[in-house]
Formats: sequence, structure tokens, C-alpha cells
Amino acid sequence: MADGVLTIRLNRPEKHNAFNETMLQELTEIFGKVAGMKEVVCIILRGNGKSFCAGVDLNWMKDVAKNSYEKNFQESLYLADCFYTIYTCPRPTIALVHGSVLGGANGLLSACDMAYCSDDAVFSLSEVKIGIVPACISPYVIKRVGEYGARELMLTGRRITGKEAEAFGLVNRSLPASELDTFIRTVIDQLKSSGPAAMSHCKTLIDKVSNSLTMKEAIEFTARMIAEIRASEEGQEGMNAFLEKRKPNWVK
Repeated sequence: MADGVLTIRLNRPEKHNAFNETMLQELTEIFGKVAGMKEVVCIILRGNGKSFCAGVDLNWMKDVAKNSYEKNFQESLYLADCFYTIYTCPRPTIALVHGSVLGGANGLLSACDMAYCSDDAVFSLSEVKIGIVPACISPYVIKRVGEYGARELMLTGRRITGKEAEAFGLVNRSLPASELDTFIRTVIDQLKSSGPAAMSHCKTLIDKVSNSLTMKEAIEFTARMIAEIRASEEGQEGMNAFLEKRKPNWVK
């Protein structure tokens, strides 16, 4: 970790970072630990080598498929639990994507708060090409691209470029590879100027409003949240800093 930025790198470059049981467990563990790491401002997820991630390791999947239904189900839960842990991580998460982004890799980036890629990245929801479906990643991909974008990408399994992924909404923005790191630095600086607790509360707010509250339930929930946060130490500091025309104490 450097300067409040925790970088997590997928590190099976010889397999284009295809994930297996071990990688999924490690990702779930580290994203789960972040809640207690107050020094972490944000998390960058990226891949070592030529690719971000080639999805599930097919050799692992083939072995799993030979197991009983119950064992197969448990292995699939590793996938679902990993994506959900990333999605509910209390710190801002950014996927920084290059090279091949195949199958389940689209779940990793879709579960992050933000995703940015190089123009030459290649994406494919390729599961249908081998007779299976993008099941565990579907809640996150559909949130990003919408129902009919998901229908096109999931049913055809076609390959798209970075700019096409941006047009679909699969990534927030696609840039030339030479500009990607500089651009991400700007995003990180913007996050550092935001209240740490406020960002975590924003993630909770978005999750609740998007996934579990009716519009009527949201009235009381949101009113209570803002009332509590206005009176909080960080909320008071932020408002005082604004009125006093100074930087709040979380900005170094």
C-alpha cells in the first residue's frame, strides 16, 4: 500500500490471471479485511502480465464439474461470495483494466465502484461459447449495462473493445494505455479530498436505495442518515471547513 492506496494485483500472469479457488479465497479475504483498515483511502484492482483476467481457469472448472452437485454448488458460492464482498467493500474500489477481460473477469470489474480500461482492452462475456452462462456475475454486469445491453453481450458472447465497453457502460471510461495511470491518479486525488466516512456512507446509501428499500422506505432511511451524519464529527468538520474557507482535516 502507498499513500492510502491499496493495490491488489491478480498474479497468475502465465494463466492470464484466470482465477481458481485459491485466488477467489484470497480476493474475498483481502476485500473483507479492508473494513478494519482505516488507513486505506481506496483500492485499485489490476492484473499482472498481458491481461487483466481471462475469467475462470477452465482446468479448475472442468475438475469442479466432475464433483457432486453439492460440491459444485459450494465451489460456485466462492465465486458469488467474492463478487459480493467486492461490491459491498466499504472503501471506494477501482478496477484498472488492460488486455483480455473474459467471462467472469467482467464480474470483478463490475463489482467495483469504478472501472477504467485501455482502449486496446478486449472484453467478452464468453460463457455461452462453451455452453454455460455468466450466472454469478450477472447481478453486477446487469447493474452496469442494463437489461438489454446484458442481453446483447451475454447472448452473443461477442468481443468488444475498450471504447465499445465504455459505450455499453461496462466501464466508466476507456483511454489510451499511455494515459491510464495519469488519469487514475486524478481520480485518486479526487477521492482523497472526500470525507472517508462520507464515502463509506455513500456506498451504504446507494446499496440500500438500489437493492433493498422501497421509495416510501427510503424517505425515513435517507432523512435519518443525513441527520446523523450532519451531527457526526466528520460532518461537522467538513461544514466548518467550508464556512471557514479552509481544507478539512482529512485533506493532507
